[in-house]
Formats: sequence, structure tokens, C-alpha cells
Amino acid sequence: MKWTLSQLQKYRNKDFPIDETIRVDEIKQDDPTIRDVSPIHISGRGDIDSTKVTFHLKIEGHLILPCSRTLVDVKLPINVETTETFLLQGSVYETEEEAYQVKGDVIDIMPIIREILLLEVPMQVFCEDVINEEAAPQSGKDWEVVYEEVGSKKIDPRLAGLAKFFDENNSSSES
Repeated sequence: MKWTLSQLQKYRNKDFPIDETIRVDEIKQDDPTIRDVSPIHISGRGDIDSTKVTFHLKIEGHLILPCSRTLVDVKLPINVETTETFLLQGSVYETEEEAYQVKGDVIDIMPIIREILLLEVPMQVFCEDVINEEAAPQSGKDWEVVYEEVGSKKIDPRLAGLAKFFDENNSSSES
């Protein structure tokens, strides 16, 4: 996804639609936890004027990452909207957002798309399906993985008498 400045200037103050599907398999070298990358669909538009080029992009696709618990493949959907601004040579533009200075006469947004995809990779990913033949073992000699329900209120049997004490204390103070 590269354009020369002369190509873009033809669309100055006109609609510049973007609708492409690209391959970004090289991000697997940048982050070895990424096992696979789907074709990434880039859609949006470019706004071109004499001082800057602004791309309003929607990035869609998915990454395949290992489950942090079982190491099976997990499909992580990517759906990101971003605005990227490129300042043309010699222009000064005050903005709240990050802007890139164009060096030479070509604007290449592929490095930015790769960076956005890498930033979308979470620190941990968990698969929904816990039992899977390909998964890491869930038990072994003298050990097993135990899953607890989040929010479950099991009372330790050693403390059951203490729980009854508070129930009795509350009922005696109310009468």
C-alpha cells in the first residue's frame, strides 16, 4: 500500500477510497507468538490537501495465537479503526494526534499497519474449548489442572463453623 505524492495529488480535495486486501505474513518474524495471519482487509478513505495526507482506515482480519493455558490455536479477531496523518515536505501542522513526516516522494502505510497489528496482540489469550486433543496435558502423575468458577462462594470446611457463628450472632442481635 504505497502511493507516490504525484498519484495522491490527483485526488486533492476529491474522494480517495481505499478498499484492499493485503498479506502481512512478515509480522510472524516480528512476533514469534503469532502462528498465522489471515488476509487483512483495509477499507476507508484518504483526505489529501496541499500540506498533509490523512488516511481514515478500518483494519479487519484475524491472527492465530497460542492459548496461554493449553497452547492450542486461538483465533483472535482484529477490527481496528485508525486515523494516520502524513505531513508533506516543509509543512508544519499542529495536531493532537501523531503525524508522520514524509521522506522522499512515497507514502507507505504498510509499516503502520504492521505496527497496529502487533499492538493488538494481547499478553494472554485463552481458548474457549478447554478439552482438546491437541491441548497441553491437563493432568499427570500427582497433579491436575483445577478450574474454579469465577464468583463461586465455596466455604472452606475448616471455616464452616465460623460461618454459622456469624449467622447465629446476626439472628440474636435482631430480636
